[in-house]
Amino acid sequence: MIRILIVDDEKPICDLIDLHLCAAGYHCTAVQDGIEALRQLDENRFDLILLDVMLPGVDGYDIMEYVRPIGIPVIFITAKDQVRDRVKGLRLGADDYLIKPFEMVELAARVEAVLRRYHKTDSILTAGDVVVDVDGRKVTKSGRLVELTNKEFGLLVLFIRNKNVALFRETLYEQVWQGEYTADSRTLDLHVQRLRKKLGWERLLAAVYKVGYRLEVPE
Repeated sequence: MIRILIVDDEKPICDLIDLHLCAAGYHCTAVQDGIEALRQLDENRFDLILLDVMLPGVDGYDIMEYVRPIGIPVIFITAKDQVRDRVKGLRLGADDYLIKPFEMVELAARVEAVLRRYHKTDSILTAGDVVVDVDGRKVTKSGRLVELTNKEFGLLVLFIRNKNVALFRETLYEQVWQGEYTADSRTLDLHVQRLRKKLGWERLLAAVYKVGYRLEVPE
């Protein structure tokens, strides 16, 4: 299982990220200060670090200096939005730089992208009796192969990686179609309807009023 270290001095943010990424199948450890982060890095193995800049004890830039020789990928998550701050973080060796506030679905997408670059992604996803082989682009339900289009497959991966989270229509469209969502477009709805029918998810893949859709899977 992919292990992620979350380092942020705001506990509510740590808890929210932890909840969301754990639901996506990652194992997370959250700490609120730099010294504890260094202790965790000394004692445990991690595949990715989500790192705030402004931390008590030891700041994120110093932790980045410590981590760089180890080779663990790092995504900075910070309110420091000046260009010079982003440039400094990236020059220190960070793989990405995400400015607060951000949507959890965007964080999850960036986490997946960085892990994919390091060949550390979990290639098998599950939701009930549905199993998705991401690398092989194969989907089975109760052991039976389910044929999906590319867009249906993209939606399915996004829903499973964000179980029990309401995803905005705009986010779903932009992530899968790689374009700007238009309010009068029925494309997304038609693809979701077909996905429901093919997987028997008429009840699980729920519409969320004035938001979008949510895959409701019991924990």
